[in-house]
Amino acid sequence: MARPRLCVFRSANHIYAQLIDDNKGKVILSVSDLKLGKSSSKDKVEAKVVNLKKADRAKQVGNLIAEKAKGLKIEKVVFDRGGYGYHGRVKAVAEGAREGGLKF
Repeated sequence: MARPRLCVFRSANHIYAQLIDDNKGKVILSVSDLKLGKSSSKDKVEAKVVNLKKADRAKQVGNLIAEKAKGLKIEKVVFDRGGYGYHGRVKAVAEGAREGGLKF
């Protein structure tokens, strides 16, 4: 498989990231800031996530998608900013993914 595409979408309030295999036309995995607080004790984690700035949540989304990609033995990706400028939340996702171990 060639490098999958790390595609970023941002709305006014949330940020989403997907790894897409363009050869097969399928989404390998997806992560959003909506799912950040769902893994452990709900009240404490969700309260922390809600109080974070949008850019901080975006960085966590980048870290999480990198962690999940490593579980699937994916280390190199192509970054698709989706037409958005490379600053703010889009840049935070990229930085979080790089910190998590993905290489662009």
